[in-house]
Amino acid sequence: MELNEIDLNLLNVFNELLKCGSVSATARALGVSQPGVSNALNRLRTLLGDELFLRTSRGMEPTPYAEMLAEPIAFALSTIHSTINQRATFDAATSQRNFTVAMTDIGEIYFLPVLIKLLAEIAPQVTLSTVRNNAVNLRDEMEAGRVDLAIGLLPDLKTGFFQRRLFDQKYVCLFRKEHPFEQQGITQDTFTEADHVVIVSAGTGHGQVDELLEQAGVHRKVKLRVPHFVAVGHILQASDMIAVVPERFAERTLAPFDLVYVPCPVKLPAISINILWHAKNHREPGNQWLRTLISDAFSDNKVPGNDPI
Repeated sequence: MELNEIDLNLLNVFNELLKCGSVSATARALGVSQPGVSNALNRLRTLLGDELFLRTSRGMEPTPYAEMLAEPIAFALSTIHSTINQRATFDAATSQRNFTVAMTDIGEIYFLPVLIKLLAEIAPQVTLSTVRNNAVNLRDEMEAGRVDLAIGLLPDLKTGFFQRRLFDQKYVCLFRKEHPFEQQGITQDTFTEADHVVIVSAGTGHGQVDELLEQAGVHRKVKLRVPHFVAVGHILQASDMIAVVPERFAERTLAPFDLVYVPCPVKLPAISINILWHAKNHREPGNQWLRTLISDAFSDNKVPGNDPI
């Protein structure tokens, strides 16, 4: 006999009849009619080729075959019940889980110092790993569960993903303290005449800056191109070059590198920085916990939102 030949409800009636010892008590326990219980028992008798229960003065007594089936059926039903009612939990205080988050080098500079401090306080055994948004096939990695969350401007992650807005990122001009621009201010003309360090961030929202400036008819005098933001503070500290960078990155460089920033004289649209996750992890407790932690720490509006893309 194959499992697809047996209705699970019949086994449930069998198990309850064993406990109750009567058709009427079983019907009350299951919330069905007595004829319904009798019909289920007759169907099970036919399937198993045994009477299963005999009517006696003491009630419905199980046959030897029914007694043999009793324990394994009760165990199987209990296992099924506990499994389908089980809810995974996540205890941040005791978890030793490692989360992998995709972000840019700006993301690491801006988010990680705060996140690491928070984890030390509320989830001391939880660890983080980061990967570059553009260094892996992010869609596949998140779908496979190898990357838990992604942070940034990621327009390619649409169908099958959820996102929550953290903040809008403005662009500013960054340079060293006591730079002539600190006293004189900066105009569009002096902006184009200055020596620029340009960060080439292909595959990220920040890579659009060159394109946007060109669309505005602004051509910078590029002295240096670098592939990431990590060295920008060191470079500006030791030169008269300027850089167009996201404001929140600029904020992190002021004290360590003695820098200042001013609004960019060329109007550039802000970009939306989001936290994204795959739909398969939408209700996974650990994933929910981490994205809520990040949202609470960094969101401008502090209003949770689980908006499908």
